[in-house]
Amino acid sequence: MNAPTNIQVINGPDGKPAFVVIPFEEYQKTHAAERNLIPHEVVSATVDGATPVRAWREHLKLTQAEVAARIGISQPSYAKQEASDSLRRPTIGKIAKALGISVEQLEF
Repeated sequence: MNAPTNIQVINGPDGKPAFVVIPFEEYQKTHAAERNLIPHEVVSATVDGATPVRAWREHLKLTQAEVAARIGISQPSYAKQEASDSLRRPTIGKIAKALGISVEQLEF
């Protein structure tokens, strides 16, 4: 019995399956683990001396004032946090949430 599905199999010239097309939502669910990847640009900036917080903010094209507003603190307070190499875990969590990334992505 053939059940209806949203998955499409595309055969190659030899008649064997070569590709599978799945709905985007299903792809997102199956590749959720890959969402914690860190872009090369972010890693490169940290190698050049930026803190991970600064590297992510610049990669996301946000200003310090924008991130500070999302956290609910002043820009000078955020600037101090961004420059720090030793942030407390709750602070890292707030910054990660404001940047829209995971804590793991910020703690590499």
